[in-house]
Amino acid sequence: MNKIDKASFIQAVYDIVKTIPSGRATSYGAVAKAIGYPNLSRMVGRVMSECDSAKTGIPAFRVVNSQGILSGKDAFGSSGEMQKMLESEGVTIVNDRIKNWKAIFWDPMDEIQI
Repeated sequence: MNKIDKASFIQAVYDIVKTIPSGRATSYGAVAKAIGYPNLSRMVGRVMSECDSAKTGIPAFRVVNSQGILSGKDAFGSSGEMQKMLESEGVTIVNDRIKNWKAIFWDPMDEIQI
């Protein structure tokens, strides 16, 4: 396996996440697949947990697990912050999970036109 350039990987994750539209969300795995590393969804999660959205402007709160569960919510300080940010964009959250996940899910492989 080729050694991954960490800085390039992080930048690729950021580039995809920046394009997620307001009111939509995607999964760590979808981002990993879109940047060519389908087996590195946990690495995408780690990048998102270390991304300071307030400073970078990267909407990390729009990236959740493959079931639509706010699995990374603890990275946002108070446990309700991720939910508040999503709800401010019209996304409904019930028990830490995005309601109507299939409709809200944004697949970069389908949505990004190159």
